[in-house]
Amino acid sequence: MLSVVKMENVVKNYRVGKVEVPAIRGLTLSIEKGEFAAIAGPSGSGKTTMLNLFGCLDKPTKGRVLIEEHDIIKMKPDELADVRNEHIGFIFQSFNLIPVLSAFENVEFPLILLKKDGPRARKQKVMAMLESVGIAELAGRRPSEMSGGQQQRVAIARALVKSPDYVLADEPTANIDTKTGHEILDLMQAMNKNLGTTFIFSTHDPKVMEHARRLIHIRDGQIESDEKR
Repeated sequence: MLSVVKMENVVKNYRVGKVEVPAIRGLTLSIEKGEFAAIAGPSGSGKTTMLNLFGCLDKPTKGRVLIEEHDIIKMKPDELADVRNEHIGFIFQSFNLIPVLSAFENVEFPLILLKKDGPRARKQKVMAMLESVGIAELAGRRPSEMSGGQQQRVAIARALVKSPDYVLADEPTANIDTKTGHEILDLMQAMNKNLGTTFIFSTHDPKVMEHARRLIHIRDGQIESDEKR
């Protein structure tokens, strides 16, 4: 299978004052196209650091993080920004929608940044994606006029509208109720199956772990177990 992103002997240390604190300790991991994988572990285990590295938001201290066989440690900031814009979708626990923009405009925004489509093509893509997440009728509403579950659906549409190579979801069910959380996970699982979108979660939510087809437990910056289902 084709790897969309992988780590090879990655070490990531952070400096706190004069002390160097290890977050990732010699970790090797490959995520293949079409996976629905969850990275789980206690607070401080390194799972958010892993997501930051996968998302080109940070670079390793040692080792390699490869996206389409390109080593991110060799990339300049503008090159990393291009990779994030073109290849990676992000879903956050706090939704991170732009409050002054409508649902339509929030989902359209990544396409505007890519500068690949005209207004008509963008509208078709955005409305199709809002339809696929079940909230086309809310296209004109701002985030403050929507529930948490509706906002998370907008965030999912925004992450997927540019057809990324993979989507990183950081605790996507943390700020929504249990029933809505199950609905959101079912929606992402359907998109994984129907569109072949690769999802990588960072979580401590049992619901996410139950839905995952691959569950990677980490502790103290190292893989404790890696189970494919």
